[in-house]
Amino acid sequence: MSARITDQLDPPFEVVEPAALSGPVVCNSPHSGRAYPATFLAQSRLDLETLRRSEDTFVDELFADAVKFGVPVMRAHFPRAFLDVNREPYELDPRMFDGRLPPFANTRSLRVAGGLGTIARVVGDAREIYHRRLPVEEALARIELYYKPYHRSLRRLIVNAQRQFGVAVLVDCHSMPSNASGRDDRPRADIVLGDRYGTSCAASVTDVIEECLRELGYSVVRNKPYAGGFITEHYGDPGAGLHAVQIEVNRALYMDEREYRKSTRFEAVRKDLSRMIARLAGSTARGIEPLRDAAE
Repeated sequence: MSARITDQLDPPFEVVEPAALSGPVVCNSPHSGRAYPATFLAQSRLDLETLRRSEDTFVDELFADAVKFGVPVMRAHFPRAFLDVNREPYELDPRMFDGRLPPFANTRSLRVAGGLGTIARVVGDAREIYHRRLPVEEALARIELYYKPYHRSLRRLIVNAQRQFGVAVLVDCHSMPSNASGRDDRPRADIVLGDRYGTSCAASVTDVIEECLRELGYSVVRNKPYAGGFITEHYGDPGAGLHAVQIEVNRALYMDEREYRKSTRFEAVRKDLSRMIARLAGSTARGIEPLRDAAE
């Protein structure tokens, strides 16, 4: 599915659930949205192609078959450039808005400083999105209408999995550019797994994912350069039986990064990721080892 321009985000996100859960796994794709509100495009100084640089294009489709293996899949339809649900709800840059932000807004995070708060100021190589400041009421409306319902639905899926299996495993699905920015232009690994250095997910869970992907021929690293974002940190609490791991898939594996088109390898990557999810669901349904001591 290519990007589309829409008058209304209806629905703003989608949850696809199996008839029955095969295990405690939940897949989430928060950055694959490709429905661009016309009013948002009118506010932007950038063209659609430039705005799309922040998309995790096709990631929702890469993981869509997880439902066939008894795993629910959630995906955003709104684009990350419009609203980023992988941030705190009020991670906002006061310089972007006309009006006063709520006193509880986090205006000093590193992500806000970089222009990548809940409502982003920039995309790509620090390209400013907006012509002018936005009314603060619009920022708050996006959070109320889209951000909060999104997280309520994601929480429901996680709670439902934990209720049935005693634990829950959230796989937060993302993609990454094939080359690092800056001076280091070396190609990245095929897959980066982020578990907040073992604090958001039991090592035994991350091990299952890594071992399966390596068996399928992928190069895999952990936590560098992506250790996990707000979703991984917020929902991952291994001591409470809640495990969250972020997976970043190298875009060169499955798409033409310049043309936003699927490559000939797309179907093979999709099938491999489905195999990994199926194995994860089966193994975690049989139980998860306690979080290993960090000293091990």
